[in-house]
Amino acid sequence: MPSKASLTFDHAIQDAVDLVNHFDKLNTQPPPPENEVLKRASLVMALAALETYFEDRLVEAVETVAGTGEGHLSKFMRDSLANDLKYFHTPSTDRVRPLFQKYLGIDITEGWKWNMMEPSAARSELNALAKKRGDIAHRSWRPSSGAPTKHAVSRDDLRRHIHFIRQVVLATDAVLTGLAA
Repeated sequence: MPSKASLTFDHAIQDAVDLVNHFDKLNTQPPPPENEVLKRASLVMALAALETYFEDRLVEAVETVAGTGEGHLSKFMRDSLANDLKYFHTPSTDRVRPLFQKYLGIDITEGWKWNMMEPSAARSELNALAKKRGDIAHRSWRPSSGAPTKHAVSRDDLRRHIHFIRQVVLATDAVLTGLAA
């Protein structure tokens, strides 16, 4: 059974998919430079959906482990996690791994394995996506006039990125479902 966090993620990631679909509908050859914002926004939305998933999934898992009662330990864990999540702004490996280790005692990234993807490659890819998202969100990477340059996000790369993010969610849920069993 999927977690509540993964169901919320499924809803949120649709914004990223919708932006790609809007880009496709507006696409002409060559695409007008102003349409590139849709691809950049799609990547930002996809990573935001993943960030929210990690936050929600960790809260769910901590509630499973610590409970939802008002006991001192349970309340301390939930309050501590809520405080830590205030500073969790980028879903990179170096932000995700320590939180899951601190609250659940596991390296969640070791479970990021599927098809031809190994955990080390998944960690590297997530870090690259998080960096790209930061660059796009904070530096714009808007195409400039003049000589054509490589776009910050290609359509094909974006579809692969969204697929990758979905796989990270599935793999994370699978590991955490196995812990709860």
